[in-house]
Amino acid sequence: MNVRMLRLHAKAVATLLAGCLVAMFSPLNADATTTDPTTAEAGNPFVDGWYADPDITVYDGTYWVYPTTSKAYGEQTYLDAFSSTDMVNWTKHEKVLTTDDVSWAEYAVWAPAPVERNGKYYLFFAANDIQNDSSLGGIGVAVSDKPEGPYSDALGRPLVGQFHNGAQPIDQDVFIDDDGQAYMYYGGWGHANVVKLNDDMTSLGTFADGSTYKEITPADYVEGSQMFKRDGVYYLMWSEGGWTGPDYSVSYAMSDSPTGPFEKIEKVLAQDPAVAKGSGHNSVVNVPGTEIWYIVYHRRPLSESAGNNRQLAYDRMYFNADGTIGRVAMEVRDNFADGNSLGWKTYGGSWSAGHGSYRAKSSPGGKALLDTNFADFTYDADVRVTSGRGDAGLVFRAARPAVGVDSYAGYYAGVGPTGKVVLGRADDGAWTQLDSAQLPLPAGPDHHLRISAVGSAIEVYVDDMATPAISVTDDTYRAGANGVRVFNTAAAFDNVSVDKAD
Repeated sequence: MNVRMLRLHAKAVATLLAGCLVAMFSPLNADATTTDPTTAEAGNPFVDGWYADPDITVYDGTYWVYPTTSKAYGEQTYLDAFSSTDMVNWTKHEKVLTTDDVSWAEYAVWAPAPVERNGKYYLFFAANDIQNDSSLGGIGVAVSDKPEGPYSDALGRPLVGQFHNGAQPIDQDVFIDDDGQAYMYYGGWGHANVVKLNDDMTSLGTFADGSTYKEITPADYVEGSQMFKRDGVYYLMWSEGGWTGPDYSVSYAMSDSPTGPFEKIEKVLAQDPAVAKGSGHNSVVNVPGTEIWYIVYHRRPLSESAGNNRQLAYDRMYFNADGTIGRVAMEVRDNFADGNSLGWKTYGGSWSAGHGSYRAKSSPGGKALLDTNFADFTYDADVRVTSGRGDAGLVFRAARPAVGVDSYAGYYAGVGPTGKVVLGRADDGAWTQLDSAQLPLPAGPDHHLRISAVGSAIEVYVDDMATPAISVTDDTYRAGANGVRVFNTAAAFDNVSVDKAD
């Protein structure tokens, strides 16, 4: 995030402190018992569709995310935006800027960077993906009277339309320092520049030595500059690796000056083969008045190979005592507080999300899976059996899912209305029961299930998290997807979380 996010109007601060610090945390955690959320507790991706390169800001107590529309090259002709007062429920604002609004832009509209100044809302963007100085394109700036637009071209030409210091004019980020000086950080092709923006936000200033473009390229820089400030320290973040590959990642540097020098410290975000790949091109947001920081970024689901199949996510970012940033963990959570089931794929049955849970009507084996690939883990969820005589519960280490009672390869642990607990293995249509147990009566409809799977040791906990109801040894399947399932029972699921085993 830029310091623009920290320098909110008094109204915004009052809104966030009086309302956000109390009300905001309840949506982030459905049970309202935690005020220190670690990720998008209502699930990543947090909005629907293929998007990339998100930049986040706060305007008058509302969070705004402006991403690249992740489509085929020639179809990237517009920008959408998303707004939220709680970072849980997001409203989509379609086509806040299109190439119809910019006479010189034709395609490849990338990496919008929002900023507010003097009552105007500015949106910096790149267009046309120019390959040389003779091509028309580069970094432009659009302006609007409202965060949701519509935005119109402020100059009628690019603000930066040529290569300087080897930097392709793309992937800009705008930062306003505490003294009011605005800076723009940008650059592709392995080079990063910083420039000063004048107060009009549509023209470039100069540095003390008379130069306009100052190169600040740190080691391994590729693209995706991001600047923010914390406790007087300037943090430059950037993406490295190939944007279509699993090596795409985020690194950072620290400096006591907004113009550097910036020496790489280490990576803070990279792919996790259990959760997602290709994670990068980030922004940062701080919940004002707190030490809660999030990194907002794009990533590619594990089962997706197409370059443009990218989604928006955010996770918690922690600082060490010396100001350095800890490695970001991409966590798997969903409390369904946003009323949707983004990230889940169903195989049979009838599924719906709403009222803070994920509900399934009774069916002979309907299941819903996340695109995960955990090996050793702890998997928790709340299960409510709402009707029927069968059982409902958790699928894990699953592969080759299809519609059918036991049409997958993996494990399932469920509980029925009488308190019977069952653990079994599905083998592409065949079912092998591994063990069962009976809970003390009265069982009731609500249960907390936990699966602990480490190597061949599998333990199933139901309500009592100290003593497993079932313990078995089975090494048929060692990794796979996590999900939920019903068997001749209707059920509701909530507070899903998957964590790697310690």
